Amino acid sequence: MDFNVKRLAADAGTLFSRAVQFTEEKFGQAEKTELDAHLENLLTRAECTKQWTEKILKQTEVLLQPNPNVRIEEFFYEKLDKKAPTRMNNHELLGQSMIDSGNDSGPGTAYGNALIKCGETEKQIGGAEREFIQSSAINFLTPFRNFLEGDFKTILKERKLLQNKRLDLDAAKTKLKKAKMADTSVLSLNIFLLFSNAVQMWAEEVTKAEQDLKMTQSEFDRQAEITRLLLEGISSTHAHHLRCLNDFVEAQMTYYAQCYQYMVDLQKQLGNFPSAFSSNNNQSTASGGASVSVPILPLSAPLPSTTGNASSGFTELQNFSGSRKARVLYDYDAAGSNELSLLADEVIMVSSVPGMDSDWLMGERGTQKGKVPITYLELLN
Repeated sequence: MDFNVKRLAADAGTLFSRAVQFTEEKFGQAEKTELDAHLENLLTRAECTKQWTEKILKQTEVLLQPNPNVRIEEFFYEKLDKKAPTRMNNHELLGQSMIDSGNDSGPGTAYGNALIKCGETEKQIGGAEREFIQSSAINFLTPFRNFLEGDFKTILKERKLLQNKRLDLDAAKTKLKKAKMADTSVLSLNIFLLFSNAVQMWAEEVTKAEQDLKMTQSEFDRQAEITRLLLEGISSTHAHHLRCLNDFVEAQMTYYAQCYQYMVDLQKQLGNFPSAFSSNNNQSTASGGASVSVPILPLSAPLPSTTGNASSGFTELQNFSGSRKARVLYDYDAAGSNELSLLADEVIMVSSVPGMDSDWLMGERGTQKGKVPITYLELLN
């Protein structure tokens, strides 16, 4: 293997002179070339952008995936360039549990049917959450991460190179200063030394030091310009990050709007209690002078059809033949062809059929007929 001994020696000499210059600057024994104010401001802005980008990136990752173990696992899969295994999120797990519980309790019962509907809605929310996370990762996290791992690393590299060029420049200034001082000292020693080799040697040293200073000054100016252009690109980075921020806000807005609509649809499916039972179950929140009504699911309230006169009315209807009018309290989707779908607040005819489960009656709406659950009805006098 061939070594360029001269190049190696020159590089070692450069590193040594930089180390000496840096040390002397730290101890205040050497002058330091200061960067212009504009470049210093650009460096400060770039460092500030980097720090806040890191913080925002980290906190967004925590928001999208609160579980630190899962975040570490996804990080390793990303570094290995492999796809992380697909797993159900918390909403989907809750939804599946509700669906399984509802099927076990009986989809024909009020509670079982409500569990299934809630579970399906939770799984819909889980799917919306998955889309939100995927969109945020692509349109928000990835650009921020690309800046830190790409553009800013390039800035750091050029800034380090600028620091080295500045050390070279200051070392050249120090060398020229010392050469001129030595040359002056030799000239002042004796008039007869004007024709000696010492005078000629120090004159050559001064000339060489001036040439080195001119070269290092040129390299420093060139590197300062390159660094300045890169740092001014931070303005474009800010503009890009602003677009990414808009995408992130839009993804959040879509996600929360979907969740709200899913819950509104679920509320309609579960049905609303009569005004006597729901009048105290509304809360409102104000934002910017506008109020939003937040309905409370009626599942926690006692079912009116199972208490008082209504209960005795059902018992009477089941023990004797005949039919009665009943008002539907909640929407009900038929689980089979032998059942009748119901709409809240409609009035239907109900009757008892021998051998039928005590929780069910036969309902009639015009020419339509089918089983209906008692808990969804209120007998009318």
